[in-house]
Amino acid sequence: MFDHFLWSVIVAPVLVSITVRLLADRLPPGRAARVVAWSAAATAAASIANLTLFTLKAVAQLPVVGALFHWSAGIVYADTADVAWAPTLSAVLLATSVIPAVVKARRHRRVLAEARRYSDGTATVLTIPDERPQAFAVPGRPGRIVVTTGMRAHLDDIQLDAVIAHERAHLDHSHHRLVAMADIASAAHPALWWVARHVGYLVERAADEQAAQAVGSRRTVAQAIGRAALGAAAAPGLGLYAAGRGGAVPQRVASLLAPPRSATAPWYLPPALLALSSLVWTAEAAYDLGELLVKASGAQ
Repeated sequence: MFDHFLWSVIVAPVLVSITVRLLADRLPPGRAARVVAWSAAATAAASIANLTLFTLKAVAQLPVVGALFHWSAGIVYADTADVAWAPTLSAVLLATSVIPAVVKARRHRRVLAEARRYSDGTATVLTIPDERPQAFAVPGRPGRIVVTTGMRAHLDDIQLDAVIAHERAHLDHSHHRLVAMADIASAAHPALWWVARHVGYLVERAADEQAAQAVGSRRTVAQAIGRAALGAAAAPGLGLYAAGRGGAVPQRVASLLAPPRSATAPWYLPPALLALSSLVWTAEAAYDLGELLVKASGAQ
């Protein structure tokens, strides 16, 4: 079973992170965001599942457990006797994966609930009195776009339309879900940390592209992003707002001033296939553990 642990817990997450870093920007940003977020989520899930299986094996190889369930604890132990540390280490790693992931998921829920306080439940675009230039999307049914009076004063009408179109793109494509998936995956496995950060950038780029189509000008959106970034304060929402993170704004503006990217090769396949292989390998690990317990039961 150790080969399953090695691939799904150690190797695959690192390879997914590397392939995303090399290939994600070769795809249109909307598709890239979906592929990267789902690949990260699947890889993290496979890692946690493998750790769970090895933790179960660590329990199953205890003599008291073998006596309770009438199987040979020695046979269960012998399967990974050359790496006897792996089942015990898996129990520790499982706790350090699941707990941060749960904490991150709860934080996303709290932030989303906090953001919804800024919506009055009626207006599609809600203006609130605040001198700080801010604009952000509030996911929901229906979703809302919140714009401060400070942001309206900071931009001209065309730029404001671009910012609103950007936020509407976040709502239309449920970008907050992709961001949450990637963040939780990175909390579960540290090798996926950069992947999660890149999903945040990709959803902003995807929203930029949709806004450019909506207003009919890539340059207008680039100018709106630049002006919004210069004046924007930290938004109370989920990070899905026009200004984005300061460090990403120059890249986003440069991308908008260049021709739109169109993928000519299936660059999404390597990270997706790596994540899929990790899931398949995990399923085989579960099957192997079942066979091992059957074998141990027959030997009792």
